[in-house]
Amino acid sequence: MNFNQLPEKTKGILLIIISALGFAIMSALVKLSGDLPSFQKAFFRNLVAVFVAGWLVHKHKGSYTGSKENWKLLFLRSFAGTLGVIFNFYAIDHLILSDANMLNKLSPLFVIIFSYIFLKEKIHKEQVLAIIIAFLGSLFIIKPTFSLEALPGISGILGAVTAGIAYTCVRALGKSEPYYTVVFVFSLLSCIMILPFAMFTYQPMEFIQLAYLLLAGVCASISQFCLTLAYKYAPAKEISIFDYTNVIFSAIISMILFNMLPDLLSIIGYAIIFAVAFYMYKFNQKVVD
Repeated sequence: MNFNQLPEKTKGILLIIISALGFAIMSALVKLSGDLPSFQKAFFRNLVAVFVAGWLVHKHKGSYTGSKENWKLLFLRSFAGTLGVIFNFYAIDHLILSDANMLNKLSPLFVIIFSYIFLKEKIHKEQVLAIIIAFLGSLFIIKPTFSLEALPGISGILGAVTAGIAYTCVRALGKSEPYYTVVFVFSLLSCIMILPFAMFTYQPMEFIQLAYLLLAGVCASISQFCLTLAYKYAPAKEISIFDYTNVIFSAIISMILFNMLPDLLSIIGYAIIFAVAFYMYKFNQKVVD
């Protein structure tokens, strides 16, 4: 059947699943690129997005800088998003892929917190309880100890927190800025912010490592735009739960490429976080409806 003939909701579901698969492949490529500094990986990953988003801005005859009144929000989105990428890449390098990606999926819960603090959006007691339970679930994945072994898990949590700030900024920008302008500004500022650290910590790469990182950038760009289009076809309350297929894809890829599977405690953590996500998915439907 032709994609254009599909129902709008079905289009949204397919696009969000493609996005989830793309992000899972991106994570695997980042891990395959080897023992390189996270700054270096983040720079080359975002460099691709600069050109992709820049081309879209040009195609739509849009703005490369955004509206002046949105500059502060665009900068905060870029700064927080850059930290989120670096923290997430560090977690990807040192954890099983599915562990790192599940921790990153806590970001929507942090959006609830930051939207309440900065956007004065109402927060329900059910949401507060869900956030607490999800955090407890994350402890099964992190397995906190008083040693450096806990750093990757903590980095994964920090990645979700900073991503939550970035997504809150995107939410605040609303319809005042087109998605391609927001992505271009983020990608460009991110590269500028990371460049000094990437240069200072730079390690020589083989061609295959550079290829992995550039392909990771391509996958990330495709995934980001698929995600944006998915929410154009269907509201978040109807399709957001399908984004968690990313963790399933990551677990399969991790098993095939790295012969690594999550342990029992991590699986318990997945189940808790997914249960909370599913509960919030159903709760949001009732609230909005």
